[in-house]
Amino acid sequence: MNSAITKTISFLLLIAIGYFLQKKIQGRERKDGIKTLILSLALPATIFIALLKIEFSWGMIIVPVLAIGFNLLMYLLVSKLPLPSLFNLKEEQYRTLIMLLPSLAPGLSLFPFIMEYHGEEPLALAALADVGNKVFVLIILYSIAMKWYFDRNEIGNRNTSEKLKSLFKSMLEEPVNMVMLAAIVMLAFGLHFDSLPGFLRDSVDKMNLMMTPLILLFIGISIKFTWQQVKAIFSFLFFRSAIAFVISGLLLVLLPVTDVPTMILIVVFPQSACSFWPFAHMSAVNTLESAQENPIRPRTFDLDFGMNALACSLPFSVALILSVYVFEDFFVQPANVFLSSGIFIALAALPLLFSARWFKTYASRLAEERS
Repeated sequence: MNSAITKTISFLLLIAIGYFLQKKIQGRERKDGIKTLILSLALPATIFIALLKIEFSWGMIIVPVLAIGFNLLMYLLVSKLPLPSLFNLKEEQYRTLIMLLPSLAPGLSLFPFIMEYHGEEPLALAALADVGNKVFVLIILYSIAMKWYFDRNEIGNRNTSEKLKSLFKSMLEEPVNMVMLAAIVMLAFGLHFDSLPGFLRDSVDKMNLMMTPLILLFIGISIKFTWQQVKAIFSFLFFRSAIAFVISGLLLVLLPVTDVPTMILIVVFPQSACSFWPFAHMSAVNTLESAQENPIRPRTFDLDFGMNALACSLPFSVALILSVYVFEDFFVQPANVFLSSGIFIALAALPLLFSARWFKTYASRLAEERS
């Protein structure tokens, strides 16, 4: 068994351990304690190290730009299509998926396979593409989450300067954003991670090491599956993969790329699992709503539904990425990539085709709209 598969099995095992610990870690306060460790220590340490280790040249800017382009296109498709009525989702669940589906987590679901099958050169390209993805998930998705919070909590009636002031204040109060600001200032002065004192580097490194096991255990502790939710989540994951295959196929046709490792990277990078970062933003919004004297119901986001989506996304993406690497001769052909997209669209639609309830619900909503 190669090291990538071994690492993947260990990731899934951590989720399973978390799931079996649910009876031991009951109560919102205990779960919130673990979540606070993740959002206030582990994730900020990870992003701090990642930013300070970036070696960037302007000639390579096309790589992160393409990643942001994928994020934005996926966001527009998921947010504009009439998917809530098709899948009979609540608004807060749909907003949760809009946050999660455009995001990517290549570190957990992709990087081990790149290193195992094709080595360091495509891994460096993937890490550079992840810079663009991080700009989207850390800044753009955070702004979107806060805009929804302002609008739903009647803060949208304030003038623009007040809303910007509230957004700026909430951004500064988030540990991740404070760490990003500190890293950017250091980079502006030519300082990198190695410029820090040894004791500080060691402390940050140890906090960074907590991230992966804490997140995976937290996912296992928090998941509460229902068949209806799992069916909807996997339909959306198949839909997300289908769109990713279309984008990858177009890039294979348009870009002058001929080496197999880079071609496969174009196919697998958009298939990475959903990122935990949007969940961090949704948790921040949930905390703000909980602090209100009269919090609105329902909340802007459904955090339990989001955790279930993250739990489903990781094994789904890992299985798909592994399949692409095993059958890489098939996936370097653009025609086959487009064919895969069609198959995944069909798989996404299967729950609808066998759901009589959907036909009734959708027909009634169409009738209401016409009246």
